[in-house]
Amino acid sequence: MNAARVPTFDQPDLALAVESLPPDALDTLDFGAIRLDDGGTVLIYNLTERRLSGSGDLPRLGLEFFATVAPCMNQAGFRGRIDRALESGKLDLEFSWTGDFSDRLRQITVRVQSATGGGYWIFMRREDV
Repeated sequence: MNAARVPTFDQPDLALAVESLPPDALDTLDFGAIRLDDGGTVLIYNLTERRLSGSGDLPRLGLEFFATVAPCMNQAGFRGRIDRALESGKLDLEFSWTGDFSDRLRQITVRVQSATGGGYWIFMRREDV
């Protein structure tokens, strides 16, 4: 991949494309990008996700995503899908989700892909309302 190319939400190799970016470029993406380790601890939480979700400057890094950061996503329709995919092997999911900090009725497209070296990425694109 050309390092100058900005990843698009719909590209098949999104996790690899995002991982090839310099760390500060993650905040310029037009979609949310969150990286969790194998235990669900937040390693990366981009500025775009903070802004679009309305969660602001609340602490994120080093916290357990489903217990502390986003307990509203700790349910079968979100975390359950990820857990089932983890049990079957490599992650590569896409699904719709409704709900957000700032707009609980906003439609979100979620992509989850395995991260290089373990853990996984959660990418979120919010639909215009």
